Amino acid sequence: MKPWDDIISDDEQRAYRAAGFGRPGGIGKRPALLIIDVQYRTVGTTPLPFWESIKEFPTSCGEVGWHAVDHIKLLLDEFRLRGWPVLYPHVAPKKKTDGGRLAQKVPAIMNIPAHGYDFVTEVAPREGDILLPKKHPSAFFGTALASHLIDLQADTLIVTGCTTSGCVRGSVVDAFSLNFKVLVPQDAVYDRSRVSHAVNLFDMSEKYADVASTEAVLAQLRKVEA
Repeated sequence: MKPWDDIISDDEQRAYRAAGFGRPGGIGKRPALLIIDVQYRTVGTTPLPFWESIKEFPTSCGEVGWHAVDHIKLLLDEFRLRGWPVLYPHVAPKKKTDGGRLAQKVPAIMNIPAHGYDFVTEVAPREGDILLPKKHPSAFFGTALASHLIDLQADTLIVTGCTTSGCVRGSVVDAFSLNFKVLVPQDAVYDRSRVSHAVNLFDMSEKYADVASTEAVLAQLRKVEA
């Protein structure tokens, strides 16, 4: 059962099949892991239901974020074991000059306390990982991500983090446009809206990425030669 099966009708899914969408892209030989915006501002400092969690950070996604962190940790452990690259595109603390259209659309994001930008301890970066501060949804826009991936000779991106409908989707579309193979573990990404999460996973699976469970993605990764 896919996360979108109770939201996207069978008829609509058949329409995509009829047009030839949704074919698997597969995995390459040199994967890299992206952990996007997994900071306390997106999950809260402790696991709480959504309406409780946003009392601490209005940008928190609540418990669904913590469930995803558990799955991201499994992927991160595999990458650590294999010595594969891990990259952290993340939002840096906002300055007044960083406002622009984002401040108009989501003013709450301009007033996050400093500790909200800390990485969640369970999946935090360590020495040797690549940190990429960003100011826009896509991890590629205005950052050196593409340059790093070329240097690493990466051909496949495992994209995790949040939000599914925002920074994850924006990064996946750009990665696809740059001809990377893209895999999205459906339980290692999160969003404050279940519907938006599901619909965007469906759309990515049809056009831009392979979407599967963390367990299934790990099984593919373990077949990649060192």
